[in-house]
Amino acid sequence: MNIEYKKPSFKWIWVTVTIVFCALFTLALIPAASAQGNANTTQNQRQNYVSTMQNVFNFILQNYVDEIDPQVLFEGAMNGMFGALEDPYSSFMTESDMKDIGDTTVGNFGGVGLNITKAVTPRPDGKPMWVEVVSPIEDTPGWRAGISPGDFITEINGIPTETLTMDEVLGILRGTPGESVNIVIRRGERLEFPLTITRAIIEVPTVKHAMIGDIGYLKLLTFTPMTADRAREAINEFRQNNYKSLILDLRNNYGGRLDSAIDIANLFLDGGPVVSIRSRIPSENREFNANRITPVPADIPIIVLINRGSASASEIVAGALKDRGRAYLVGENTFGKGSVQQVYPLNNVGFKLTTARYYTPSNVNIDSIGIPPDLEVKFPEYTEADAINLNELINANRVPEFVERNPQASAAEIDAFVYMLQREYNLDTVLLRRLIRNEINRTIIAPVYDLEYDVQLQEAVNILRSGTYDFLMQNSSTLRALQEEAEKRMAMAF
Repeated sequence: MNIEYKKPSFKWIWVTVTIVFCALFTLALIPAASAQGNANTTQNQRQNYVSTMQNVFNFILQNYVDEIDPQVLFEGAMNGMFGALEDPYSSFMTESDMKDIGDTTVGNFGGVGLNITKAVTPRPDGKPMWVEVVSPIEDTPGWRAGISPGDFITEINGIPTETLTMDEVLGILRGTPGESVNIVIRRGERLEFPLTITRAIIEVPTVKHAMIGDIGYLKLLTFTPMTADRAREAINEFRQNNYKSLILDLRNNYGGRLDSAIDIANLFLDGGPVVSIRSRIPSENREFNANRITPVPADIPIIVLINRGSASASEIVAGALKDRGRAYLVGENTFGKGSVQQVYPLNNVGFKLTTARYYTPSNVNIDSIGIPPDLEVKFPEYTEADAINLNELINANRVPEFVERNPQASAAEIDAFVYMLQREYNLDTVLLRRLIRNEINRTIIAPVYDLEYDVQLQEAVNILRSGTYDFLMQNSSTLRALQEEAEKRMAMAF
């Protein structure tokens, strides 16, 4: 998510005066927003609402059959207000939430290493309101357990996640390092299996890089205040190794700070627009432009890898490079988060509010739509029969047991095991080898890239080495052009 911190200009002392404070907060913090509210709602009506809330708050405290903690009423009222927005990115934040968001932005925390989301209204596909994995953070317990973007967590410690709030989910998944969490993963329509994950100290990662021949490979894991600096260090290494082209990998990058995304775009764009931010308040609308000096020369071909785990700040960078004709996109459609949130502290608690939407240089907002790749490349998908067989294999724990018994397995031993599994489970040998490779990688420091099994990375390398990059770029369209083409097709269909 894109997050900026903004401190309000007031203080509150105790939760029992919460409702009075809310009235002051409404007047002191956002008078401009009040002035631009719905024309049919007068200022008197708003004051009546605040007065009514205060009266109900006090009445419950004085007359409810049991004595009730005012903090419970306060948090319930706040959760109710934000729930009414039906915006999964706007929410009341408890004291632990405020600590967590600070940890994930600049430091570390105890957890399993998953970026997750949860619907606040019934899903259009009819699925229960489970917790959905946006992306795992690499080299964390969740990633090592093989959890993938798009997986659903249906149970946590035996509790169905459809019955839990997001706060409750985070409260269980995060906690003391070294303690275990039991979850059930649902993948696709038929694949379901349990996992036990041990919490660890999750340090927010930023950048991985390596050379693939004369190609610089730069993988951004998230956008923090350090991401741009680490990326510059990687580019300096590429330069020392005489790189001829560059692959920017944004797959499974859930986003992060807006300013970090702009700093990353500055590495590749020579001036011009990066992104524009638009809100209800005209004075807060802003357009961000790239610097004139860029460490990556304009004649260095760039391919950006994206998938459905690429969200928010990742989409800002991918959209800017695509719209500006600076990069060719390979992979899958991105997640589609085109909004900006700000965190407002209220002493020990606070709230996160969507305050604006962002637009790419060609004036497109990608919220709930995502960014399509110039070239779609998907990993092989398994059939329903494959899912049943794979489910049986995973629940039998055959692959982890093999790796545990044979941590230094030779190629011949792996081949023999693969063919045995192929006969027993009737699964493709490439899929089986990838399962074994992933399991081995989870027990060691993960490699920067895997050119043998990563079909999207393979395609990016092939484009850069085949000499077709310039031709492909000439036939690439901006997001605005693609949107207009889609609208014309829909109009013709009717």
